[in-house]
Amino acid sequence: MDLQLKDKTALVTGSTAGIGYAIAKNLLKEGATVIINGRGNERINKAIETLKKEVPGANVSGIAADFSKKDDVDHLIKQVPFVDILINNAGTFGPKPFVDIPDEEWFTFFEVNVMSGVRLSRHYFPKMLQQNWGRIIFISSESAIQIPEEMIHYGMTKTAQLAVSRGLAELTKGTNVTVNTILPGPTKSEGVGGFIESLSKEQNKPIDEVEKDFFKTMRPTSIIQRFATTEEVANLITYIASPLSSATNGAALRVDGGVIKAAV
Repeated sequence: MDLQLKDKTALVTGSTAGIGYAIAKNLLKEGATVIINGRGNERINKAIETLKKEVPGANVSGIAADFSKKDDVDHLIKQVPFVDILINNAGTFGPKPFVDIPDEEWFTFFEVNVMSGVRLSRHYFPKMLQQNWGRIIFISSESAIQIPEEMIHYGMTKTAQLAVSRGLAELTKGTNVTVNTILPGPTKSEGVGGFIESLSKEQNKPIDEVEKDFFKTMRPTSIIQRFATTEEVANLITYIASPLSSATNGAALRVDGGVIKAAV
């Protein structure tokens, strides 16, 4: 299927690894021009090199930005004044007991996970409306609906993304701009892989056993009872980024393996 992305330019934040990298790769396969992002040039350059090997002829570039710093966001916007597609994927997470989360960490999570998308959307959204075409996609999480007790601050930011996304979608009425949110479930990204490896060492158990325990105890409602691959998540996002998804707007779309125990 041709997703009609050959003339589109996309910015994918947090895309040197994991879901973001898989999104960038898919968009490049469809012929889009892609700007990837990470916090440091070394990882960005490595990711670009790999993407060009995996997708011959890929039109990909990169720009560094730490989304906990507003100045970095402002610099990114100056370097990339316009895009057709904005994928707000950058984020931070980490388990911590509620009583041990200091104010500073709450603010950092909100700054990176929520304000990064707010700031970028505030710049690109009016330009998309002006040209009467655009896609803004927030990568949230099933944790937006079922707040994880082991990282409440993370869940809070993912719920906030739903509110921002739906609110922006309301401002697109009668246009060809859409704003949607994707809700991945547990996904075998670089960060999650590191989390599982640390649990394996702490519990002195094989990784596959730790993964099985994770779904038995922490995500028992999962229907697929495994981690999704980054490619599985990126497949849905690539379609939503395309002109073919024109009737999907203001939606929160699940690719959660059935973790959210609801029919809708």
